[in-house]
Parts: sequence; C-alpha cells; structure tokens
Amino acid sequence: MKLGIVGLPNVGKSTLFNALTSAGAESANYPFCTIEPNVGVVPVPDERLDWLAQLYEPKLYTPATIEFVDIAGLVRGASRGEGLGNKFLSHIRECDAIIHVVRCFVNDDIVHVEGSVDPVRDLETINLELVLADIETLDHRLDRTRKLAKGNKSLDAELDFLERLRAHLSDGKTARSMEMNDDERDILSDISLLTSKPVIYAANIDEASVSGGYLENDGYKKLAEIAEAEHSEIIPICAEIEAEIAGLDSGDREMFLSDLGIEESGLSRLIKKSYALLGLISFLTAGPKEVRAWTIKKGTKAPEAAGKIHSDFERGFIRAEIVAFDALCECGNMNVARERGLIRSEGKDYVMQDGDVTLFRFNV
Repeated sequence: MKLGIVGLPNVGKSTLFNALTSAGAESANYPFCTIEPNVGVVPVPDERLDWLAQLYEPKLYTPATIEFVDIAGLVRGASRGEGLGNKFLSHIRECDAIIHVVRCFVNDDIVHVEGSVDPVRDLETINLELVLADIETLDHRLDRTRKLAKGNKSLDAELDFLERLRAHLSDGKTARSMEMNDDERDILSDISLLTSKPVIYAANIDEASVSGGYLENDGYKKLAEIAEAEHSEIIPICAEIEAEIAGLDSGDREMFLSDLGIEESGLSRLIKKSYALLGLISFLTAGPKEVRAWTIKKGTKAPEAAGKIHSDFERGFIRAEIVAFDALCECGNMNVARERGLIRSEGKDYVMQDGDVTLFRFNV
C-alpha cells in the first residue's frame, strides 16, 4: 500500500507529507528541494478501533497503515529526462496510487516554477509528461503484440484495444479516463501504465477557503470537473493548516478544528479516501491483549482474511464468529451482542465486510 505524492515543484507536496507523517521532510522555497523520495508510514484513522480500545483497554493498539512517498517535483519535459524526470517516473511506477497535489492558492512569496498559478495548466503539465512516458511503454507492447498477432486471431481483440488506447493517449488523455470492459482492464493492468494508476487530486487551497470557501475557488471547481471526467477523486486541503494541526495534541486539535468550522482534518479525510481508493477495507479483532485493524481487499473471503493474522488460521480454518461493529456498538459489549443473537457463525464462502469484528476458529 504505497501512495506517491506528486506535483510540480513548490505546490506544497513536502509540506503535506510532513503533516501526514510528522517525518520532517525538508520543505523549502526552491525547485527540487526533494530529490530522493521521503517515505512515511501513516495510521488510518478509525473511530471504531478507538471505541474498541475504550471497551477493552488493551495492551496494544494497532491501526491499519498506509505508506506515503514524497516524490521529487516534476517539470515540463520530464518524459525526455528534464529536471529529475527519469528518476521521478521510476518512483511513480513503484506506487500503487497517486496523490497529485495541485496549487490552488496565490502567494507571491512562494515561487511558482511556471511563473504563475494556474491549477489546470499545472495538472495538465504533470499528466502530459506521464502520458508521454506511457506512450513509449505502450509502443513497445504494441510492437510485440503485432508480431505475435500475425496468423493468431486470438490476439485480435487485444491488438484492437491497444491501438485504441494508443490513439486515446495520443490525444493527451490519461489511460484511466478511457472507457473499457473487464477484459480490457485485465490487459491494461498487465502493462502498468503510469496514467492507469488511481489518483486523488489534492487541491492545495488557502486558509480562507478551508471551511467551504473552496467551492467558490475557480481552480478547485475546474479540477473537480477534470477529476469527474476521468473517474478520479478530489479533495480540498490546506497543507499549511494541516501542518499546524499535526503539531497539536488531540485536545488542542479538536478546538482548532472547531474554530475553523470543520469536523475532521483534511489529512484524516485524505488518508481514509486513499485507503478506499485502493479498494481496501478493515476487519477488526479485539481483546485485552490487542485491538487491531487488519487490511484486506474488498471481496476477500473469511479463510484468506484469517491468513492475514497467521497462515495456520487459514490452513486450519473452521469458521469465523462475526458481529458487525455498529451492532456491537449498539449493544455495548460482546456479552449483550451474544445474548441478542447478533454474533454470526460464518463459513469458508463468507465475504468479509468492512468493520466486521471477528474471532477465527481454526484447528491444525
């Protein structure tokens, strides 16, 4: 679960990364301050786990986590090796998804690499460089497929898709914005194009726009239209304020958020949305020793989920005893939930749901 934070130089990437991870990545007012990527592991906020911790007062509290990577700022021409182009692109390839930070605030004291603030132009600059890199990758695949398709009708559908995808990219459009069926998605996943990776656009706004004002921010509105068209996510966030919030203790943080007129920090929303973007959910285990969130893909069945805890659990799986978190919360504790018949016994075909509070029974 690795998410790369990308964007032009000086759009707030490292400031956002610092707030996310409290890792102290260097953040300065000049291009290419970040050269080698900074990496930080961030807990996924989960109020359900907090509630279970209050109930059991466990020795260990273990939330789900996501790894964020602060990647060097990209410039026009990166696909041809300009700036830190090749290194930048290789770091993106290693990530599962992208947080694309786009500057939507004006501050004359912070240098913009293009000389002015234009969120749509900045987004298109990054996307174009990724598209150009993808065209090069796709051309290699096309050459190979054309050779193999000679006299092999079974590859006709794949070749047709690749040629349509090549034309789509040539129009400057991202791979993720192209309509395709399930078979074509399988082909695309095998190519590993940069612009096929899921994206959240983080619109870096000013403090005045935090409590709803971003809806009137022209840059944000235009970015939102682009995100919708290519099936991506967008979230407004003020990296500078988030950095302030990250430095406060929990009590002061709640007061600060209240003064701003918002219920949840932008970082908390970004982390949760990133988690969902990757198609991930959490099942929960709880007891006096530990309360823990276990990360699994949506659609995971009970034995495979048990294997996340230990391979013996999957190998000797008998059943899973499960209660939905909301039902448990309403009951107040496991004993009441059991008395009300809300703890279910599920077998090997059960598909795990987000928030399942689970006890696995196994025998090896």
